[in-house]
Amino acid sequence: MEPIRVCSRCVMDITDPEIVFDERGICNHCRAYDANAARFAFSPEERQQRFDALVARMRQEGKGKDYDCVIGLSGGVDSSYVAHLLVRHGVRPLAVHLDNGWNSELAVKNIENLVTKLGIDLITHVVDWEEFRDLQLAFLRASTPDSEIPSDHAIVALLCRTAVKHRIRFMVTGRNYQTESHLPRRWSSGHLDWKYIRELNRRFGGRPLRTFPHVSVLQLSLWLATGRLEWVDLLNLVDYDKERAIREMEETLGWKYYGGKHYESIYTRFYQGYILPRKFGFDKRKTHLSSLICSGKMSREEALEELKKPPYPEELQREDREYATKKFGLTEQKFEGILRNPPKDYRDYPHFDLLEQGWYRWGRTLYRRLRSDR
Repeated sequence: MEPIRVCSRCVMDITDPEIVFDERGICNHCRAYDANAARFAFSPEERQQRFDALVARMRQEGKGKDYDCVIGLSGGVDSSYVAHLLVRHGVRPLAVHLDNGWNSELAVKNIENLVTKLGIDLITHVVDWEEFRDLQLAFLRASTPDSEIPSDHAIVALLCRTAVKHRIRFMVTGRNYQTESHLPRRWSSGHLDWKYIRELNRRFGGRPLRTFPHVSVLQLSLWLATGRLEWVDLLNLVDYDKERAIREMEETLGWKYYGGKHYESIYTRFYQGYILPRKFGFDKRKTHLSSLICSGKMSREEALEELKKPPYPEELQREDREYATKKFGLTEQKFEGILRNPPKDYRDYPHFDLLEQGWYRWGRTLYRRLRSDR
């Protein structure tokens, strides 16, 4: 058997079917990272000026209102540090949390500590579990590698709804190119695609989506294009070092680390660490580790050593499988059958495609408009 070809700079490999290597053996994800990093290649002084200007804009926009911005709060590193940064700089965030039934106890405790010690208001949306469980099962039965979409889409929809309801313009996220730059399209697509979500629910679910928070691509695009809402990826405007952020929050906020990218959720931990490698044959840690390599936070050798270890402890994997099977109301045989179904992807089902719908030119114009507003 021939060895799997791996990028000469990061640890991405041909488990991404669309990966492309140049003459130096460097992958397209690294080249995209470099292009993105160039957009934020500011001197420390300029970065601080841009950050201060953004803070001033949010505070000015919030005058006469109860809040300056809306943030999502999961209890994870990125969203927690965003809350910490905002409050430290005098911004009044309204936090929104999606309780999808899979929170770890540590995540809940982190949220409680943050809200109390930072003195911020929190809105928690608790899903209709029977409806949400049915939608998650629909995604599992569809055999696409994107079963986190129900949670991700609901969070975006809740942020938008909350911002519109409270007349807040800015939606501040913890997304950042330093740690989230290498995700292949074939590994996960359709997070904002309400058409795709409805179609999978129609084919593989058994309940109508009466309470599930959702937003269409068109509605979101109109809000953004008209300036009614504005996304802010705050961590791209600071020298974001995740390890340093963790230490700072542990010391000042009583925050505790849960281990693993997005492992504040039991389902995310199980899905990324167990289902994806077993059913789809790829290890999502490669995307996170590759981002850290490119941002200079980890060496390639360290990342390769990390990938020799299991995604998370095997005993905990067994516990998570038993817990998830019971929570979904499945027998072991039915769950195993889901895992053995042939893998598919986003393109195998009806979805909203800008190219197919003839919206590409409009979307490009919108993108340029949004970029020029920042």
